[in-house]
Amino acid sequence: MKASKKEFIIGLCVAVSLLVLFFGIDFLKGVNVFKAANYYYAQYTNVAGLQVSAPVTLNGFKVGQVRSLQYEFDNPGHVKVELSLDKALQLPSGTKAVIEQDLLGTATVVLKMADSGEFYKVGSMIPGETSQGMMEGVSQNLMPKVNAVFPKIDSLLTSINRLVSDPALLKSVQRLDAITLNLEQTMKQVNATTRSLDPVMANVTGITENLNTVSDALAAVSEDLKAAPIDSVMQNVAVMSDNLKVLSAQLNDPNSSLGLITHDRALYDNLNGCAASLDSLLIDVKRNPKRYISIKLL
Repeated sequence: MKASKKEFIIGLCVAVSLLVLFFGIDFLKGVNVFKAANYYYAQYTNVAGLQVSAPVTLNGFKVGQVRSLQYEFDNPGHVKVELSLDKALQLPSGTKAVIEQDLLGTATVVLKMADSGEFYKVGSMIPGETSQGMMEGVSQNLMPKVNAVFPKIDSLLTSINRLVSDPALLKSVQRLDAITLNLEQTMKQVNATTRSLDPVMANVTGITENLNTVSDALAAVSEDLKAAPIDSVMQNVAVMSDNLKVLSAQLNDPNSSLGLITHDRALYDNLNGCAASLDSLLIDVKRNPKRYISIKLL
């Protein structure tokens, strides 16, 4: 009795372990055994990159996964793929299951829904297609263009080699080196000139300050001139000018007193004679002072 009980427990543990192993493997494959699903089938001639438990998407949303892949030996060249889809999803007639690959080569099944009022029955075979992969598109579309460009690149490289080997190019490069050297020397001279101009700029700054001082002084003088009685001074100058005009008129008039002095020749001669006699008298006084000055001692 005890032995049968132990055997029963061992058998139960083995059964539970097998169930856990079975469901665990499905779980690791991404199969949800507790969720109801509908199964459909599709045939392909190329399933490169497609793996069991690969996602099945509709408008970018995962609606199922690949349940199994089976090669049809009775129909050579074809692979039968079992798709496990959501229980609530119904496939309209004409819907296609397209295998698409990403840049890394991983394949997914994309459902292209048809616009139809009729639906596939569960377990039906739906049309399967394989879209052109990215690398395949590159090899078919881009590579011919690249191959057409290669001859042009070869001719371009030939032209570049011919240009590089041209002696005129070497001379031009040497001239550029000389020009660069001259520019460097010129820049050094400009820098030296700039450094020598620093004292001049300091003097200019001082001159500017002096000019500002002079400008302030001139402004002050201008204010003083504005405050000065310019009108009265100008009136005095006008009166003096009138007096000078009268004096000049009298000097030029031979009938006036001043005019007689300037225009009478006899008066001029008499004054000249008097000056000569006075000069002779002063000379004689210097020579014979005793004749004119007498000193008596008591």
